[in-house]
Amino acid sequence: MPGDNLDLLGAIAELERERGIDRETLLTAVEAALVSAYKRNYNTSENVTARIDRVNGQVEMFVIKRVVDHLVDPTQEIAYEDASRIDPAYQAGDSIEFPVVLADFGRIAAQTAKQVVVQRIREAERGMIYDEYSQREGEIVSGIVVRAQNRNVYVDLGRAEGILPLPEQMPGENYAPGQRFKYYLVEVRRTPKGPQLILSRTHPGLLRRLLELEVPEIHDGIVEIKAIAREGGTRSKVAVFSRDENVDPLGACVGHRGMRVQQVSNELRGEKIDIVRWYPGPAQFVAEALCPSKPTHVLLRPDAKAARVVVEDAQLSLAIGRGGQNARLAAKLTGWHVDIRNASQLTDEERSELSSVPPLGSMSAPWRITDGDSGDGVEAPWALTGWESDGAESRSAAHEEQERSERSAPIPAPWALEEGLDSGPGQRRVQPEREHPGKPAATPRRTPRAGKSLAEALAEAGVRAERDNASPAE
Repeated sequence: MPGDNLDLLGAIAELERERGIDRETLLTAVEAALVSAYKRNYNTSENVTARIDRVNGQVEMFVIKRVVDHLVDPTQEIAYEDASRIDPAYQAGDSIEFPVVLADFGRIAAQTAKQVVVQRIREAERGMIYDEYSQREGEIVSGIVVRAQNRNVYVDLGRAEGILPLPEQMPGENYAPGQRFKYYLVEVRRTPKGPQLILSRTHPGLLRRLLELEVPEIHDGIVEIKAIAREGGTRSKVAVFSRDENVDPLGACVGHRGMRVQQVSNELRGEKIDIVRWYPGPAQFVAEALCPSKPTHVLLRPDAKAARVVVEDAQLSLAIGRGGQNARLAAKLTGWHVDIRNASQLTDEERSELSSVPPLGSMSAPWRITDGDSGDGVEAPWALTGWESDGAESRSAAHEEQERSERSAPIPAPWALEEGLDSGPGQRRVQPEREHPGKPAATPRRTPRAGKSLAEALAEAGVRAERDNASPAE
């Protein structure tokens, strides 16, 4: 018997290593199995308990009966007279434990005990999986596609199997068996067959978690994701805000040469991601959310949480987007109903309504918006000083005008000589000598005097014809 006890503890230790189940849970399962096997073997409803010594593995079973003055249920009670014969110290209400001989167990009882142990181990595993993954709801899990059945995709997550329902699958994405993807764990449900893990590839939380993995500033809390609007597999918009004025949120998310946002896009199979700056002012936030278009005016109606956006005629299709996607995502991102109008379609009433609202490029704090229903001026608690108030990406109108004039100015040719050089038709342009690394800089050439011919000017500048460089014929 001592050897059998040690074998029991050894088997429990091996199960603990293989299944990762707590040792105490396994011992409790074996005790419950012994009780179930005893009741089934003897077809009794007695109050039976089993104990396994945690040190030497000795197994003991007892039938517990309560001492009563008047016996009613012999399976659960014992008369006081009988109890006093065992020990005079027993009083009514005490419990007496009667040992059970385990050698009387038959083959069927042993099989029953085995089945109960396996069932309890399975239940313990399911409970552990539920506890583990229920704490990971809202996080990213990685898994391999196992099979597709009834339009659902089943994914192997290691210790558990997840389900990717059809509404959570990205359009056009092929889930072939053996492929590995990253998923967003939406929910963990407890079912009779075990925990059910619901996965998603279209949830906005997947984009948020991927950005946290790729952008250290978001993970550290320096840059905050304020809002996400996503249509899985096609396009997304993300509004970001920096808690540190020295950190540009857009540059942090995009990364050097767009490497960070490109990594996220590749994980989402080429989904287009627009990173926009978040503003506390609804008007400027709505205008920013409609990028890459540039609205000229935004009129807010806070009571209906609606925004009327005016754009130039050439910007209308850009603001709406293909199939209305850009406007739809902007509305989801901001939480405002967005109505886009081009300037040429405005009625006289709308023009007069917008006349009190300064253009986005010329707003200064404080400014007022007009309620289209009452006509009363409502002072905004936030200020707009331009298309982008911090000037990180926008430029003033004067600056842009200066750049346009510089770009339109003629660029002098590198071969042109100064005044006095007649370059008539048919004359060849002479390129200057190029500087090479390690080669001493060429001596500056003299500017030719006015009135000289082309040949004389070139000669003074040190330019020689090919025939002058040729060696005399022998």
